[in-house]
Amino acid sequence: MAKKKKTRYVCQQCGYDTVQWLGKCPGCGAWNTMVEEVLPEEPKGLGGVRLGLSDAEKPKPIGDVVTEDLPRFSTGSPELDRVLGGGVIPGSMVLIVGDPGVGKSSLTLAACAAVARAGKRVLYVTGEESTRQVRMRADRLNALADTLYVVSETNLDTIKTHIENTKPELVVIDSIQTMLRPEIASAPGSVSQVRECAAELLRVAKTEGIAAFVIGHVTKEGNLAGPRVLEHIVDTVLYFEGERNAEYRVLRAIKNRFGSTNELGLFEMRDCGLVDVPDASKLFLSDREADSGTVIVPTVEGTRPLLVEVQALVAPTPFVPPRRTSDAVDIKRIQLLLAVLEKRVHLQIGACDVYVKVAGGIHIDEPAADLALCVAMASSFANRLLLPKTIVFGEVGLSGEVRAVSQAELRVHEAARLGFEHVVLPRKNYDQLQSETRGIHLLPAATLGEALKSAMPRG
Repeated sequence: MAKKKKTRYVCQQCGYDTVQWLGKCPGCGAWNTMVEEVLPEEPKGLGGVRLGLSDAEKPKPIGDVVTEDLPRFSTGSPELDRVLGGGVIPGSMVLIVGDPGVGKSSLTLAACAAVARAGKRVLYVTGEESTRQVRMRADRLNALADTLYVVSETNLDTIKTHIENTKPELVVIDSIQTMLRPEIASAPGSVSQVRECAAELLRVAKTEGIAAFVIGHVTKEGNLAGPRVLEHIVDTVLYFEGERNAEYRVLRAIKNRFGSTNELGLFEMRDCGLVDVPDASKLFLSDREADSGTVIVPTVEGTRPLLVEVQALVAPTPFVPPRRTSDAVDIKRIQLLLAVLEKRVHLQIGACDVYVKVAGGIHIDEPAADLALCVAMASSFANRLLLPKTIVFGEVGLSGEVRAVSQAELRVHEAARLGFEHVVLPRKNYDQLQSETRGIHLLPAATLGEALKSAMPRG
């Protein structure tokens, strides 16, 4: 009599499992995500037999562990290397996720060609396209190289055989949701398949010293499709952001065991593929004449200073409650700053519609942009222009004080490089920078009211 297989109901969003079907997942609260999956058979025990361990496998004092600098190799893209922490580390596993059509395959294929041209062997495994389709993209991207190998395969056992025969130094899996292990009865893309395939690929990468790039899909909410455990398995998680019809793309590191998670890479989408944008500040600054509600703020992403243009439109409205709209700044943050403007500066701005936009589609979440947002909204409300060639940065407290922010010197130097003449900044930062102005006029402010007077002086 055949042994009955054990099954569980597993949430396809978070990986929560239960013995019975539920309409709503208790783990993440998603509806209709519980799918029945067959559990893999557990291996039989060793019957109490003790296996001998080599000296390398035995626990040792941490001081006896030998360390060495991990060698990195370049992907051919300075922006991608920056986000990775300086290049690719052999034996590491990088997960690249993003919306469909954002450019994940184009980015990785161009990186594969650059690595292959540097004399390394690269294997590109596609589970969604044929090799002919990959060749057509390679022709468009000029990504042809003699040591770049392409195969269309979804069976992980066959892929492991290809890796063993090819002996590559870099492997790309496009995408992890299409891979399957035959011994697991679940469909490709399910929690069990994604988790087990990723774990096996990680084992191969660590054992053989092969760098692996794994491409993943995202859900309509913008989250990684599949279990969250996938993010814990890999060494680095990169999120590729940008609208399909937009010209520019942003690459961020959400997790990086070998580098900073604050770095940002910028790319421009052209007919020939993605092109690095080394001088991003000039990219996000408008060439038109200044208008009310427009403020330049110097943000810092990792070690990169980035000047972006913040635009605010404040208009009276008969609707109650008034609308607050922004696709680049958290709405709760805008509401908080509006309350500070009304309470501490006495601007009757609470009954107005407020729309906030950041040029280039960049998302701003650092506190240093608080003062620029307040100045932009006050400028639009009063319909007054700022001082020409002025940047603004600083954190705003609930009592209306302007607090110091980190890396102020880096922000001021970037503004001076691009020809700005005035900087409205916190007074504590001014005390640290007043001896290093280098031809730029610093306007310190201890309160929000002082900042508004400095940024918008009365004629």
